[in-house]
Amino acid sequence: MGSMLAVMNLKKYFPVEKSFLDKLLTSQKSFVHAVDDITFSMNRGDILGLVGESGSGKSTTGRLCLKLIEPTSGKIVFNGFDLARLRGEELRRFRRNMQLIFQDPTASLCPRIRVGDAIKHALSFQGMGAPSEQTEKTRALLERVGLKPWSNFYDRFPHQLSGGQRQRVVIARALVLNPKFVVADEPIAMVDVSVRAQILELMLELKKEFDLTYLFITHDLAMANYMCHSIAIMYLGKIVETGPKEKVFGSPLHPYTLALLSSIPVPDPKVKLERIIPKGEIPSPINPPNGCRFHPRCPHVKAICSQDEPQLKEIEKGHYAACHLFI
Repeated sequence: MGSMLAVMNLKKYFPVEKSFLDKLLTSQKSFVHAVDDITFSMNRGDILGLVGESGSGKSTTGRLCLKLIEPTSGKIVFNGFDLARLRGEELRRFRRNMQLIFQDPTASLCPRIRVGDAIKHALSFQGMGAPSEQTEKTRALLERVGLKPWSNFYDRFPHQLSGGQRQRVVIARALVLNPKFVVADEPIAMVDVSVRAQILELMLELKKEFDLTYLFITHDLAMANYMCHSIAIMYLGKIVETGPKEKVFGSPLHPYTLALLSSIPVPDPKVKLERIIPKGEIPSPINPPNGCRFHPRCPHVKAICSQDEPQLKEIEKGHYAACHLFI
């Protein structure tokens, strides 16, 4: 398996809109540092879990990888193609290879478009097959994602489906073009607990069947442990630890990773685990702290942490951390 996706020094800064009075008082522009100089790669067939608190930059990273938004700087190479150079028709055709499973199926499905048409539209837009072939493929895919028989769902509107059924429609829409790379952005966050395991199992089955590579975005480490081959922990726009899931879960290195792991519920009441709760609130991404971004909340903070920013360093084979405890 060769490298499919390579992200190098990726940044995304969003300008902050100021009030009229603020514009009069200062001409200095402010930016939200949503993604701030991250680097990672994925091989074909991987499932990489991108994990972190809300606001850490996970979803922005996923959209950058699909070029749904333009990066401020950095490079994204997909199957040897630099996405920054793709424009117009060339980018449209290239997007057949990359798709997104949205977090909220209700918001991502148009309430006025029937389910079958919503899935089939991608085939029409890309000019793939005759209308009859597009309809037949849509029907088959509806059944493959568990919406059987297809005739009960093809002409329904999204509001006539349950949350789990809508999520299956979103998955079908993402796969109808036979992509090779899929960004799954919190794919079961809006689904009832009773059907979450079914959706995850469906995604794993479809991965094998369609030879997919997943970038799996979640804030739930237990879910990432179940789904993913490797883990990247994000905090305030930075990747602070990455490696195979066995190493990240078995021997975590970064204090932030330790805090996330300690928050996973343990079903056995006899097992007493120490909860590591970072002090304070997550800092503003508009004015991120100097040095290590976790240092205002870190229980192991040292003087150097507020001065020098640690870089990702290989602590053991394949296992990287950005922390002054290991430098």
